[in-house]
Amino acid sequence: MSTRKKWFWTLFSLALAALSIWGVLSQSKKWSLTGILESLRSANPLWLGAAVLCTALFVLLEAVALFVLLKGTGYRESFGGSLLYSTSDIYFSAITPSATGGQPASAFFMIKDGVPAGAATVTLLVNLILYTLSLVILGLGSVIAAPGLFFGLRTLSRVLIAAGFVIQLGLTALFFLLLGKGQAVFDLLRRFVRFLNRKKLLHHPERRLQKLDEVQDEFETCARVMKGKGPMLLHALLWNLLQRASQLAVPMCMYLALGGKLKNALLLFASQCLVVMGYSPVPVPGGMGVADFLMVDAFSGLGFIPVEEAFRLDMLSRGLSFYLCVAVSGVITLLGYAALHRRDHKKERKT
Repeated sequence: MSTRKKWFWTLFSLALAALSIWGVLSQSKKWSLTGILESLRSANPLWLGAAVLCTALFVLLEAVALFVLLKGTGYRESFGGSLLYSTSDIYFSAITPSATGGQPASAFFMIKDGVPAGAATVTLLVNLILYTLSLVILGLGSVIAAPGLFFGLRTLSRVLIAAGFVIQLGLTALFFLLLGKGQAVFDLLRRFVRFLNRKKLLHHPERRLQKLDEVQDEFETCARVMKGKGPMLLHALLWNLLQRASQLAVPMCMYLALGGKLKNALLLFASQCLVVMGYSPVPVPGGMGVADFLMVDAFSGLGFIPVEEAFRLDMLSRGLSFYLCVAVSGVITLLGYAALHRRDHKKERKT
């Protein structure tokens, strides 16, 4: 992506974020940005610190998962390097359409550190599979633990969550199907492309077929890397589960910081496991508005959070878990890029 496009999507995402915040606040007659800042000043510092810690853990635990996977594929990267891969993934996923820039940005820094392009691709692909699987596990766990939560939401929220669950479960199944029966699946896709071409519904099929060949090569390489490395994958899955749980725990900690009752905390956490199923499949940055809608609906539907309080909790939670997280990730990514640029410049001067 060119520098001009990066700036465009950065500014577009900031504008959309501001519009999302305005949209939520405009629905509330009581809360304003001034009121939200006042809430932060009066919040319980212990639980507010826990919310900030959970936000930091979301970034750090992805770095740990990538570190484990890279080590398992034979590349002993430093944790500092893995942190840069994590922050670049989070930042560029947030500011590019459909989160298309996250993994390429992370791969860029891996390759700069000497990781071969194929190994970088496989590492990120496996981590994406585990990340999606962790989301499915948490969603299923919340349904089992509190089945009544889902039916307490609005119809639109239930549709979004159900659709998100089907999509995430389908993607997880597809990943493992491609890893185990990849040849048959890709052969079927090639026949489908040729069928569309014969029916004049698709022109220049060569590019699509070439792309399928490249994707198949990546999945076959991934399958070879994963073969016989179950313990490593379980280890990385654990970190992915903790990473996603840390982000989902931010609203719970913020609720307690604002004076909420401890007995309601786990129920609120379970509701967030459902909410994330609803907005995760929606392309970023558009998913920000969907996330705000679902969170307000979930908070107010619990029965112990008034509607006006739900708006406040949404803004404070999203402010930490998304907006602040993306901003800090962007700063770390910029500093990391500057450090790599200086390192490369010194190498050029020596040669």
